Amino acid sequence: MTKYQTITHPLRPLYQAGSKILILGSFPSVKTREYGFFYGHPQNRFWPLMEKIFDMKLSIDIEERKSFLLANHIAMYDVIYQCDIIGSSDASIQNVVPSDLSSILNLADIRQVFCNGGTATRYYRKYQEQRTGLKAIQLPSTSPTNARFSMDDLVERWKVIRVYSS
Repeated sequence: MTKYQTITHPLRPLYQAGSKILILGSFPSVKTREYGFFYGHPQNRFWPLMEKIFDMKLSIDIEERKSFLLANHIAMYDVIYQCDIIGSSDASIQNVVPSDLSSILNLADIRQVFCNGGTATRYYRKYQEQRTGLKAIQLPSTSPTNARFSMDDLVERWKVIRVYSS
């Protein structure tokens, strides 16, 4: 039987004063935690999606990805700081400690929050939306488990971030 583990978020939020949008995931997967940066699972479609939306090619180098996000005024973090979880399963998440987003919002000029998928949106609305005063726009999950959306569907829904990030 697979057991729950209590995991504390291992990544620091990525942002700077010029960040205009904040993209929030739920909680980093096992592969992302191993990789050491957001959306590190090779099957996650986040990075290929960014390449299509911004018409550029990125390597898997973390510093290059950080520079890309910051150059495009994108801040990144997750809504959950600590939780009990089985593997990478969002469905198994329990005993949530929400992330404190105040350091991002106090420094950056965040104009819009976007949540990557339903789990991120649900926890953002439950724990952070009232505190931040910013309504989130839910975008379809880039997770490999979200087979309902093709890459073209994701591009169509996610391209809205360009409006807010420029």
